[in-house]
Amino acid sequence: MASDGPVEHGYPHLETVRAAITALYKRLSYDTVRTFETSVLPVDVAFCDTDDLYLGAQRVAHELVRHYRLPDARLIVSFREMRHAANVELAAGPEYFVELNDRFRKHRRDIGAALAHEVMHVYLHRLDLSFPGVRDNEILTDTATTYLGAGWLLLDAYREDGASSQKLGYLTPEEFGYVLAKRALAFGEDPSVWFTSAQAYTAYVKGMELARLDERQPPLTAAGWAGRRRYARDRRHGSSGPSQPGVRYAFSPDGGGRLRVSFPCPTCHQRIRVPVRGRVRARCALCRSVLECDT
Repeated sequence: MASDGPVEHGYPHLETVRAAITALYKRLSYDTVRTFETSVLPVDVAFCDTDDLYLGAQRVAHELVRHYRLPDARLIVSFREMRHAANVELAAGPEYFVELNDRFRKHRRDIGAALAHEVMHVYLHRLDLSFPGVRDNEILTDTATTYLGAGWLLLDAYREDGASSQKLGYLTPEEFGYVLAKRALAFGEDPSVWFTSAQAYTAYVKGMELARLDERQPPLTAAGWAGRRRYARDRRHGSSGPSQPGVRYAFSPDGGGRLRVSFPCPTCHQRIRVPVRGRVRARCALCRSVLECDT
């Protein structure tokens, strides 16, 4: 949690974020991911200053448990002074103890955001899905929270002006915006109408630009002129090196010596491998996206 301190911007964790989206589809399956097509709505986690602190926090926690489909999980929420925004004790269950930073006693509108992240820890714990290392595992948690419909709360908790700043989660605002945009493109949902933070909306717009760029990378037919020209040059040489910034496709021969190209699916980032033979329609086996390619 960044509070009145510098907020990191940009996309320093982008590859881990993309790997997290792939891991979600692999662990949950396409059908299960699609059951989260409706996000947590603002009315479900609304918290007024006149609400009882503990009863209100329990109510919001219950709504998030319901959203993540954890009917037998019970969260016990308390508050204490701590460095981080929140913490959850990942025991065997069915009861899980969540501690929230004392500052949320006065910033109740963001309790839903903090709980969304902590309940996702419980969800991933039950799935036995994790990344090695604390940093990458927290990025996985933020990404899963956002992609499965509750992370817009975390982005909306981002506020920054000349005198103060606040950001929850480990992703940068733009990375939250990127994952939220990937979800919006996959589910046809517009979360921008729920933002109360102008900075959150700006981060979402920037994230959408990058998400759209994923859909315009060669060998996809939607790729721009410059990308197509570079792709044609690399195809002639039958190779593409990692030294080229922004190049995510790679050429390799198959068993018969024929050239194939692999590239990440713009929806789930699983790599797809197709023959180099002109116009090809590819179907991602993981997220079922149908992709028009010019290989």
